[in-house]
Amino acid sequence: MFKTADGAATDSEGQLDHPALSRVQKVSTILDDFIRIPGTDIRFGLDPILGILPVAGDSVASLMSVYIIAESIFADAPADTIAKMVALTAVDFVIGSIPLVGPVFDAFWKNNKWSANMLERHLEQTT
Repeated sequence: MFKTADGAATDSEGQLDHPALSRVQKVSTILDDFIRIPGTDIRFGLDPILGILPVAGDSVASLMSVYIIAESIFADAPADTIAKMVALTAVDFVIGSIPLVGPVFDAFWKNNKWSANMLERHLEQTT
């Protein structure tokens, strides 16, 4: 395993192992992907479940998404990457807050996974 000064490392397969990325990936999985519908490849997480409570549930999910953005800021992600993450989270909040439509939208709109992937690309470029 190769380590850098910021705590990042690569494993034997060359996968990035960065503490912030690990935390962000865990949160994004909980919000977007931790439940699989049996017999299908469809996965969803806590975000659409929270979305059943209009506005309040989406507010909680959005606060969890802001954690991903904060970790990315602390990892020195570029401003345009942070802006994309904020835009994805804003779309998730606005459309996810619509009764009935919102939870279905949240099940397929994987803004947290996309944000985690953006952070991973940034960290790969800097290590």
